[in-house]
Amino acid sequence: MRASLVWMMAIASGASVANLYYNQPLLAKIADQFGVSAAEVGAIPMLTQVGYAIGVLLIVPLGDRLERRRLIVTMTICSAIALLMGAVATNLVWMSVASFAIGMSAVSAQILVPFAAQLCEPAQRGKVVGMVMSGLFVGILVARTVSGFVGQQFGWYTMYWIGSGVTILLAIVLSKQLPRYQSSLKMAYPALLRSMVELLKQEPALQATSWIGAMSFGAFSVFWSTLVFFLAQPPYQYGSGIAGLFGLTGIVGALAAPIVGKIVDHRSPSFTVKLGILITTTSFLVFWMFGKQLLGLIFGVILLDLGVQTTQISNQATIYRLPDEFHSRLNAIYITLYFVGGALGSYLGTSAWNRAQWGGVCAIGLTMMISAWFGLFWRQQRLKNVA
Repeated sequence: MRASLVWMMAIASGASVANLYYNQPLLAKIADQFGVSAAEVGAIPMLTQVGYAIGVLLIVPLGDRLERRRLIVTMTICSAIALLMGAVATNLVWMSVASFAIGMSAVSAQILVPFAAQLCEPAQRGKVVGMVMSGLFVGILVARTVSGFVGQQFGWYTMYWIGSGVTILLAIVLSKQLPRYQSSLKMAYPALLRSMVELLKQEPALQATSWIGAMSFGAFSVFWSTLVFFLAQPPYQYGSGIAGLFGLTGIVGALAAPIVGKIVDHRSPSFTVKLGILITTTSFLVFWMFGKQLLGLIFGVILLDLGVQTTQISNQATIYRLPDEFHSRLNAIYITLYFVGGALGSYLGTSAWNRAQWGGVCAIGLTMMISAWFGLFWRQQRLKNVA
């Protein structure tokens, strides 16, 4: 697999998934413009993640059946249209519908990741998945930073116009650069979806990694869905531009993704997933004890992104060790449950903020990470029983 192709797929994954995260630094501005509360505007990131989970569940499995380049380009064009809907939204209901559509159409990255894993040699799978996931993580971080700046300077809706234009350009590049790949699978669509239920029942590694991923990303969403409200209050009193800049502190975790992938290749995903859960749990302890100090908050964000990304790469490396012909469906199951956890985290985070402010947010994040530790113990027991 050419290095240039890996880099292109990494950049495409980042640009695609960025569309999911433009809203997070803009929530306070959107709430002000539509005259709604923090709890009500919390529906925007939640519906984006629910839409993404549904899109992954219903669309990504088609990567095991349809020509992948065409599927990826088609969904990228749909994503550009959904962003246009957000750019012209005039009320919370319209914006909520647009957010759901943005989430449901932004699934190209989850077709690209198993595509990259299938194109490379098995011995390099962890490294290649790590590189593509690194691009995906950088896209998330850049999305928050750019969105916060654009929202501060030009208004929140401008970010959606820019995002739509970038996504159209991405569709053009992908149509010319991606290789064609037609699966030999001839399964009807309803049977394809039913087969996912059987895979989830039969694969204990998939069950456990899905739970761990959902809880980890749920905790991640608890933090990022409430940060803009925390920073708007004393002692910080920062606007959306500064909130977006906090995304840059997570670049350490994003750049570490290929290193984590190499460790997975040389050791095992079970080692790195424990490390990821430990780092994420530590981040919420830092937020709770030192969150009102700038250096403490920055250090916590670095730990949070590093921990969640380490867990994610470890989980995906685990499921990509299962048979190649199932990769799109395995990824669809895993990412669907992953973003269900993210949607739950967004909802619980904004609810906790309204009821107990920052202490409530940290308590919810830690509760989800304790659940991830139980998932790890369950994983070990299930795999031991199967062995």
